[in-house]
Amino acid sequence: MENKKYSLLIGIFCLFATASFSQVGTTYDVLDSSLISTRNLPQFNEFRNNAYPFPPKPKNQWEIGIKGGLFTIAGDVPSMLSAGFGAHIRKALGYVVSLRLEYMYGIGKGLSYSPKTAGFSEPFQRYRATPNAVVFDNYKAKVQDLQLEALFSMNNINFHKAKSNVVVYAIAGVGVAMFNTKVDALNASNTNYSFTGVPTGASGGFENRKDVRDYLKNTLNIGDSYESNAEKPGKATLGDNQSLTPTASIGAGIAFRLGKRVNLAIEDRFSAAFNDLLDGQRWQNTYGLNSGRILTPANDFYNYLSVGLNFNLGSKSVAPLWWMNPLDYAYSELNAPKHMKFPKPILDDADADGITDQFDLEPNTPTSAPVDSHGVSRDTDGDGVPDYKDKELVTPTQCQPVDADGVGKCPEPACCATLDSLIKAGGIKGNCNMGNLPSVSFRGRTVALSNDAKAVLATVAESLRNNPNCKIAVVGYGESSKAAQQTSWDRVNAVINHLVEKEGISTDRFIFRYGEANGDVNTVDLREALADETPNSAPAPSPNLRRR
Repeated sequence: MENKKYSLLIGIFCLFATASFSQVGTTYDVLDSSLISTRNLPQFNEFRNNAYPFPPKPKNQWEIGIKGGLFTIAGDVPSMLSAGFGAHIRKALGYVVSLRLEYMYGIGKGLSYSPKTAGFSEPFQRYRATPNAVVFDNYKAKVQDLQLEALFSMNNINFHKAKSNVVVYAIAGVGVAMFNTKVDALNASNTNYSFTGVPTGASGGFENRKDVRDYLKNTLNIGDSYESNAEKPGKATLGDNQSLTPTASIGAGIAFRLGKRVNLAIEDRFSAAFNDLLDGQRWQNTYGLNSGRILTPANDFYNYLSVGLNFNLGSKSVAPLWWMNPLDYAYSELNAPKHMKFPKPILDDADADGITDQFDLEPNTPTSAPVDSHGVSRDTDGDGVPDYKDKELVTPTQCQPVDADGVGKCPEPACCATLDSLIKAGGIKGNCNMGNLPSVSFRGRTVALSNDAKAVLATVAESLRNNPNCKIAVVGYGESSKAAQQTSWDRVNAVINHLVEKEGISTDRFIFRYGEANGDVNTVDLREALADETPNSAPAPSPNLRRR
């Protein structure tokens, strides 16, 4: 029978252990003020405003539970399995420790398989008047206890997963127990049982404890009626044969989460009573001693193995804290921040040129030197001398190479130079005294203006604004083929269009010259126009070629 009961408990354990792993989680929103109690609101406000790093403890639900199981007493008389029932209310103090008030009602039974010849307890002491009397101790005890217990959760704080649907916990508590113990000392005729005929040895026919117990229960009917009050302690005795004793308990349990508000728990609680008469017996058999009896030094214990259902109560509150992992919030914020306040990133810029060191191709640029988007010192005229050292910021191409200060030397005019060559060389000058104007360089076959070219044209536009009565000639080179002439026209046109559209210079202030000889085909020169120079526009020489 006992094996069947244990098998049933093991089956229930396995069933709910399998079902529990698919249940719901236990996370909550730490920024939800409705989950915070009034006394914790100041901490919540500081946390929300990033003035305090720790979120307050949320309001969490109470737990009530009912349970039933097996109850046994460990004392001087061998016990038998019997039933116990209980209920509790529980509240978390934190994520590890919670307090529980538990009531338990258990019925303990015992029946000895060994005959006793001395040390009879009440009411078996009357047997002493019978010669050669023996007694088989038995009892039935109704035990009620009230325990205040501390429960310690063992596995809800987890570094490697957010939650667990199984919680293991330890139990420690103190309380008080009230018990009422009776024995079956009289038969159906209300006279003493005759135990002398119970066969207990090889000569009597019985070889094991079970056979002795079966004979006592089935033949003598021990246990049919517990009519006699057992021996009671001298103190802490109440009316109706009740006695009180303080108790201390330890135990362990495991709970399986079945839903948001329901879980199943299996527990085993072992309680020590500061009393030796829960089973109605405190005198042991003592063979070979003249006194005939001794007082057992050990008090009685009782064990309560139970299975119960627990329910969470409370609105606008989270699950009991022993189901929750306090690290869940911290890891969630590290993975996907919703509340953390990050400082503005500060990127190193050693030379303070506005380009961070990570992208700076020239990390040691002098202070206040103009740089491009890569942190490299600007060289507007492309003469190899950076602007912060260049004393002649825009040196015409024909006047390069330059000296260490960026100043160029324009070549002397040849004997048979063309008009433009003579003008560039200074042999023929206009009437405006605008000085030498820069050239615009192009790369390869492109006709688009580079950023450096646009910077050069900005200086030209400024000169034109300062000399509103002056015109300039825009001269392109390349007469060797139709393609070269068209490219020359496109480049001159690009320069004039930029000065008109981007710099706001009037179209009639430009002389359109393209396809000239004796010049760099990748350069467009700018110079003062002569008084009678024309035209200020020219049609494309090979527009169809350009489209191809």
